[in-house]
Amino acid sequence: MLKVAVYVSGGGTNLQAIIDRVKDGTITNTELVLVISNKPGAHALDRAAEAGIPSAVIEPKAYESREDFGAAMIDELKKAGADLVVLAGYLVILPVNLVRAFEGRMINIHPSLIPSHCGEGYYGLKVHESVLARGNKVTGATVHFVDEGTDSGPIILQKAVEVMDDDTPETLQRRVMEQAEWHILPKAIDLIANNRVAIEGKITRIIS
Repeated sequence: MLKVAVYVSGGGTNLQAIIDRVKDGTITNTELVLVISNKPGAHALDRAAEAGIPSAVIEPKAYESREDFGAAMIDELKKAGADLVVLAGYLVILPVNLVRAFEGRMINIHPSLIPSHCGEGYYGLKVHESVLARGNKVTGATVHFVDEGTDSGPIILQKAVEVMDDDTPETLQRRVMEQAEWHILPKAIDLIANNRVAIEGKITRIIS
């Protein structure tokens, strides 16, 4: 049984998609053991409570150093017995010691088709604003392993979404979530839970 911890900063729509897919059996062999947020008032914490998932608030400003911040999160993850960390709309740059502690066991959902519209400064609506400013006809979402770079880890899954002529950043953000993020993030967790993802250097292989 894969024990999963989910990191969130806001409303937790991706968290809810994961909760729902575990509940209906789409995600198999998986237990959600912890939700961590950097914001005390995040609605995602309410979603965790409603689903009976333990949660914790760990704020960077509460620690003297990035290393101490990372150590606090590592300790919380170890206490929960987490095997996999899922970044589901977590808008904090991770401390290096945390990334290294969960190398190959931490994944992120990014709202574009990496390597486009990603990297430092590309998060939230900024991604979709960039897509529209560039005139992209297609965008999408990417699930990837987390490494010490920004959106640079091995890609697990991607799904394309059409850009409409009348899109705003807000409408595009919603459609990317509905048509891509809420599908490929649960699928990636299920693949990992069933030992169907192999990392080979900077690429991954899905095992049939």
